[in-house]
Amino acid sequence: MEEIISVFIYIHAFFGGLGLISGIGSIVVKKGSIPHKRFGKLFSIGMLVSSLISIPIACLPNHQNIFLLLIGLFTIYLVVSGNQVLTFKSKTKTAATVTDKITSGSMFFFSVVMILFGIYFLIKGNTTAFLLFVFFGGFGFLLSIKDFIFYRNLSTKRNLWLTNHVGKMIGAFIASVTAFLVAGLSLNNLIAWMLPTIFGTIYIVYWKRKLKVKN
Repeated sequence: MEEIISVFIYIHAFFGGLGLISGIGSIVVKKGSIPHKRFGKLFSIGMLVSSLISIPIACLPNHQNIFLLLIGLFTIYLVVSGNQVLTFKSKTKTAATVTDKITSGSMFFFSVVMILFGIYFLIKGNTTAFLLFVFFGGFGFLLSIKDFIFYRNLSTKRNLWLTNHVGKMIGAFIASVTAFLVAGLSLNNLIAWMLPTIFGTIYIVYWKRKLKVKN
């Protein structure tokens, strides 16, 4: 069993590394260019496969980790939603589909679960677990709420879909950097978990403001 688990972990790490490298490439090249789109596809594949594999790993004996399980689901949401929002580029799509709403609704549900786990760990006296669950659960909660606000206001701004896409994909890239620090470099502490998100959020704000200027 451990040999099989090790194989899954190696595959998980390989695709996670693919996501990290292609994510860097996507950020470096010109946005909207052919290389950007190709790097973006590789990034999406790498992050989705890596995150999907992390879910059963986090449920296996001696590897159970509810936090990593929920973070895997969070990452899947970011990648899937970040790609789905591109469909709103078409002027013929004037409303969110059932798939769009299910994706955002699932994130809303899992975010609430993360926050409740955080409260549970706080009661148990585990401050570190409380901060991690509430920190990431809070982010997921806000993103899912913003999704539904976006669905209700599709015509308010011409490039609203674009700022949404940028935010989600950079968020997924933040997840790959965090995984590299925590799993790759074994820096399993609050700073390693939270710092990429803090810097990544600043970068997201920068790009959203830049895109709004062009609106």
